[in-house]
Amino acid sequence: MNPFKARQPEEPQPIEVSGRQLRCPVCSNRLFWTRQAQLNTAVATFFNMDWANKSASCFICSDCTHISWFLGGQ
Repeated sequence: MNPFKARQPEEPQPIEVSGRQLRCPVCSNRLFWTRQAQLNTAVATFFNMDWANKSASCFICSDCTHISWFLGGQ
């Protein structure tokens, strides 16, 4: 078993945002992988307080890999 092998992502899923199905603005695909990303700021990083920054929900198109970002939780 190779510990450095990239993990296989879960199956892409349709995503709903504000009651509407998300569609990729590049290729019109409707299936996405979901990730969370921290929105780091220079000030918080300088003071070693990155944990205090907000996070964003990221939806990665399963076809063209365009990333759509949304502030806060999904």
